Amino acid sequence: MAHILLRHRDIPDIHQLDVYRQHGGFEAWQKAVISMTPEQVTEVVKASGLRGRGGAAFPTGVKWAFMDNRNWPHYVVANADESEPGTFKDREIMEKNPFQFLEGVAIASYAVQAHTAYIYLRGEYWHIAEWLDQKIAEMEAAGLLGDRLFGSDYSLRIYTHLGAGAYICGEETALLESLEGKRGQPRIRPPFPPSFGLYGKPTVVNNVETLTNVPPILTYGAEWYRSLGTADSAGVKVFSLSGRVKKPGNYELPFGKTFRDLIYGGGGGILDDRPIKAIMPAGASSSLIVADEKALDTPLDYASVRALGSDLGSGSVIVIDDTVSIEWVIRKTVHFFKHESCGKCTPCREGNYWMLRILDRLERRPKKEDVQLLYNVARQMQGKCLCALGEFAIMAVMTGIERFPQDFVDSSQT
Repeated sequence: MAHILLRHRDIPDIHQLDVYRQHGGFEAWQKAVISMTPEQVTEVVKASGLRGRGGAAFPTGVKWAFMDNRNWPHYVVANADESEPGTFKDREIMEKNPFQFLEGVAIASYAVQAHTAYIYLRGEYWHIAEWLDQKIAEMEAAGLLGDRLFGSDYSLRIYTHLGAGAYICGEETALLESLEGKRGQPRIRPPFPPSFGLYGKPTVVNNVETLTNVPPILTYGAEWYRSLGTADSAGVKVFSLSGRVKKPGNYELPFGKTFRDLIYGGGGGILDDRPIKAIMPAGASSSLIVADEKALDTPLDYASVRALGSDLGSGSVIVIDDTVSIEWVIRKTVHFFKHESCGKCTPCREGNYWMLRILDRLERRPKKEDVQLLYNVARQMQGKCLCALGEFAIMAVMTGIERFPQDFVDSSQT
């Protein structure tokens, strides 16, 4: 099957404007502006079943339809922060297939009648920001961005904006605060960005991969896109595979393929052919899954992975074999979340600090009461944090203790 998002793997030099246009590039963009109303574009995306690829999996067309048409101007913001440990899909799209992503930004902007769009990139992606600036300039020179596009009354400008390398700015309201020049901390919701977003105006925030799906949906139709996935999860997904696998990397698969297809098919299996122990399907922020036969044969879609007691999230699949201690894994994740907590809410700020202190103590001398204390601290954080970062921090902790108790040995009893 030809790639839909990672098209550079099939078409050499698709990052060049003339090559992209030779293969149908910007036809969907022109079609939208010339022959479709904004409402029709939104309805096609809604009918396609496209869901957000940044982790929340919210229906994209529904989000666009939520825009408040009583308050103007409107904005579109592409979330290219990509700070989740284990996730590197958006980087490949922007570097190798940039025009399809930018076309998706443009179509989304037309659908919600935004005349200004921003691409918010993590600070470490400064070279990608320069690359995208170059591609945006090429589009402007070709009349694909600017004023009165394709002879219509619609105008659009796209700008890149670099963050400062903060994980919290992957959360959409913290991203908007940062984009406004403020400290990157989440807002209290509601109101949500489609009614009160950038500069207090209605704003759509979509992930890079989400937007890259939009041009082929307009080109081939909603029914075509729905036919590629499952009833719950339409279309294709780029999975970032890492950990103890022979061939880590990005793999584009239709929803419905299994963990086994991804890990043993794409990834070539486990290093040294060791037994597989656990899977983190959504990077550092996910629950740990026991990698038994049932789990390996579970379809990669949102509902099926949720039935295993985890979430698919952004599709950053980290594989753990029997050489790795789960206690070591959760110490790494908690260290990350403690470092990246913005400090705005007490449960996350203090909870991550104390979890890391307990884990350091467990490393020196494991004790049963400290394992229970760690679990209790995580449970006290659950449902009490301002944004999802605090919830993400406890996923691996709680499921690691619940599902892999053998990795938390009380040395005082040995």
